[in-house]
Amino acid sequence: MTASSSTAMAILNARLIDPASDYDGPGTVLVEDGRIVEVIRGTHAVAPAGIRLIDADGRCLAPGLIDIRVKTGEPGAEPKETLKSAAQSAAAGGVTTIVIQPDTDPALDDPAMIDFIQRRGAALGLVNVRAAGAATKASDGQRMAEIGLMDEAGALYFTDVDRVISNTRTLQRVMSYAATFNALISCRPADPWLSEGAVATSGELATRLGLSSVPAIAERIQLERDLALVEQTGARFLVDQISTEGALETLARARAKGLEIAASVSVNHLCFNEIDIGDYRTFYRLDPPLRSEADRQALIEAVRDGLIDVITSAHAPAPAEDKRRPFSEATPGAIGLETLLPAALTLHHEAGLDLLDVLRPLTSGPASLLGLDAGRLAEGAPADLILFDANAPVVIDAATLKSKSKNSPFDGRRLQGKVLLTVVGGRVVHGGEAAI
Repeated sequence: MTASSSTAMAILNARLIDPASDYDGPGTVLVEDGRIVEVIRGTHAVAPAGIRLIDADGRCLAPGLIDIRVKTGEPGAEPKETLKSAAQSAAAGGVTTIVIQPDTDPALDDPAMIDFIQRRGAALGLVNVRAAGAATKASDGQRMAEIGLMDEAGALYFTDVDRVISNTRTLQRVMSYAATFNALISCRPADPWLSEGAVATSGELATRLGLSSVPAIAERIQLERDLALVEQTGARFLVDQISTEGALETLARARAKGLEIAASVSVNHLCFNEIDIGDYRTFYRLDPPLRSEADRQALIEAVRDGLIDVITSAHAPAPAEDKRRPFSEATPGAIGLETLLPAALTLHHEAGLDLLDVLRPLTSGPASLLGLDAGRLAEGAPADLILFDANAPVVIDAATLKSKSKNSPFDGRRLQGKVLLTVVGGRVVHGGEAAI
């Protein structure tokens, strides 16, 4: 390491948590020119003189979080969220890479729009901003989008987000074409006819509240179709926001066949169940809707066992006027970038998962899925890092979150896990000595 480098730093006396190498122990990380130049495991490390030294004092140092499902309002609905406010929220939450969803206005369905998002994000100088491309033009589910050109422009995967591609022939064509250059296709499984108009999961609670509901089996039905097409086309596939025990069983059977399938879950479905809807609390109006406690526990076990590869915030900003409505009319979704880490750490504090198992689907899991060189503490990797206190108590106050929208279901919750420092490309973008 060159002592005179203006971007050189050493983070000493840390508890290194690196899921990519299964290491959880003491160590030091040396950074120069935006890259990790050395990882020293153990308690005896001497940093070069003349560089910035940060004493972690035993707190956790891990790769920065990678959130592959982030919605913004830019372009088209900037009052909800801009790329800047989303990036600021990400930095405060220890998220060093965000993947913007293509359901904007206009949709991210051509290479020019992918380029716009990535150039705009880079100009902000905060976190890494990448984009997913629409699988079909305007996400209409009928006409295949310019997947090949968007892939060349840097789109990380292709999805119609919350819109189901109900036309099986269209999805077959999308998968077949994507398979020719190993592009990743993502779909959220939800039978569109069973799901139409539903705001809750079928059961005693939905009946008592008088809410239009969808049976949990609707997720498995659609997933069976999607996975049959994966088997037929050989496509790489991401099951987006899996949320039911039945769908997990289908996923496990398909994995056993050797299909190249990954699965993500939103942190909301790991932390809440349908009972949290309570007295029509619209901050818990999500899509997919909250499920039973048995489903939530099955999802936690799937994270523990590695069946689920990615945990996302499912960040979906909505202004107050879109949430202060009758439950069935409220806009679904919740913000989550800034609360992702402490929310995910409930799996450690309450469900007993190792920190490595909690952080793997937040770091090396999504990095491996998307072919990113981030998500690991290793020589040559990007210096995208997060220093946090896993045990520090935090009380979530939605009013103080950096997102332009404040629709957080964690508002008022007492959690554990405080981000002290966020480093992106060797630059401190959140926190500093004052926070440590």
